[in-house]
Amino acid sequence: MSRYIHELPDWPDFQWDQKKLAGQLVTLRHRQGRLIGRLETLGFPLRAEANLQTLTLDVLKSSEIEGEILDRDQVRSSIARRLGMETGALAPVDRNVEGVVEMMLDATQNYSAPLTAERLFGWHASLFPTGYSGMRKIEVGRWRDDSRGPMQVVSGAFGRERVHFEAPAAKRLKKEMTLFVKWFNGTDDTDPVLRAGLAHLWFVTIHPFEDGNGRIARAIADMVLARSEQSSQRFYSMSAQIRIERKTYYDTLEKTQKGRLDITPWLEWFLGCLDRAFDGTEATLGSVLHKARFWETHANTSFNDRQRLMLNKLLDRFEGKLTSSKWAKITKCSPDTALRDILGLVDHGILAKDAGGGRSTSYSLAQANEPQ
Repeated sequence: MSRYIHELPDWPDFQWDQKKLAGQLVTLRHRQGRLIGRLETLGFPLRAEANLQTLTLDVLKSSEIEGEILDRDQVRSSIARRLGMETGALAPVDRNVEGVVEMMLDATQNYSAPLTAERLFGWHASLFPTGYSGMRKIEVGRWRDDSRGPMQVVSGAFGRERVHFEAPAAKRLKKEMTLFVKWFNGTDDTDPVLRAGLAHLWFVTIHPFEDGNGRIARAIADMVLARSEQSSQRFYSMSAQIRIERKTYYDTLEKTQKGRLDITPWLEWFLGCLDRAFDGTEATLGSVLHKARFWETHANTSFNDRQRLMLNKLLDRFEGKLTSSKWAKITKCSPDTALRDILGLVDHGILAKDAGGGRSTSYSLAQANEPQ
């Protein structure tokens, strides 16, 4: 008896109940169209900022799903530089961050280019520039060889592991990936959004690399979604929503991979997750519009470069409390200069002192400047 769908005789002849998905898909596509139409009414600078925020979130959350926490400022800085955007002083970027960003941007900005084994190898090499995953040396830029045993997705403490999934044997990979790539670059009458869900499932089930398969699968799904919209600009983050629904994501994936080739439940979840990802766009737009209003309101106010840098950080949801010592560290100035910068903004009514005082004095954007 087959344990996994890739062992079934009809693999990969996926099936789904089109009638069962039709209502959900029509509603989703209508909402997708309205969202894109609304965003196109924004001026170019606002669309660019929304795109930057979304791509930053997507890179952060796709890595976070795998337990890797990246530095937000580095991710944003790397994306901004690659998109040719001026965002003030750019943070120095670690090469691991550069690699993740490079992969995601290649998938979404070059969405119409064919997917090839060489391109996938390049993405994989970008994810692991040192040839290591954590402390473990891995094979980079090539299909896995199973020299360390079968590729398994495992959880639990040592000695009490639970195997959630075992991927196809390495000797099958060339044939499996050739078939996948041929399908991906071909055309059929499947709705592009359904193709995104199918591509995600198919790739992660083949699991062709020693590590990084989840992040690449999500990049592939984003690539297909970009094709569905014929747009390289991203205004919603599927990865951010998957991070919120992480347990359901893994549970649904495991159940599907241990089931039959009727993947209707997986596609129902994928469409629902995408619909909920659209909700996050409202938060992104609210933040972008608030930031634009702030700078329009203070167009005639004189700020130095340090103040502009820190105000942008606050408008981009600065993590933690803003103190003069943090200001000094980030802007690389003396504590006295930092305090003068802050008090100047307090005098303009832009910053307000938080409750408390003494050594713990912190500051926030004045309430009047907060988004409604």
